[in-house]
Amino acid sequence: GDRQTGKTTVAIDTIINQKEFYDAGEPVFCIYVAVGQKGSTVAGIVKTLEEAGALAYTVVVAATASDPAPLQFYAPFTGAAIGEYFRDTGRPALVVYDDLSKQAVAYREVS
Repeated sequence: GDRQTGKTTVAIDTIINQKEFYDAGEPVFCIYVAVGQKGSTVAGIVKTLEEAGALAYTVVVAATASDPAPLQFYAPFTGAAIGEYFRDTGRPALVVYDDLSKQAVAYREVS
């Protein structure tokens, strides 16, 4: 999507809104994959999720901008594997990738 249009905000709000299902005993497990973002940005997102009580059903996979390119390249695959685990054990999962364009940059660095 276009830059600065609130994609991350929509994704975080979607994760937070899954609390309704968690509280009802039917959790949707969420996986938030942050690729190539500043560490402070990821920390802010984790703080937001924590304050909303969403970390009880959320896994955060982060490969920040300061991490090596191979780590940024593999982070989305890690998130997918975690999502597949929940799927394979019969539990619903939501995987959010933020943002895959940074993974493409890391791929070009690695190759």
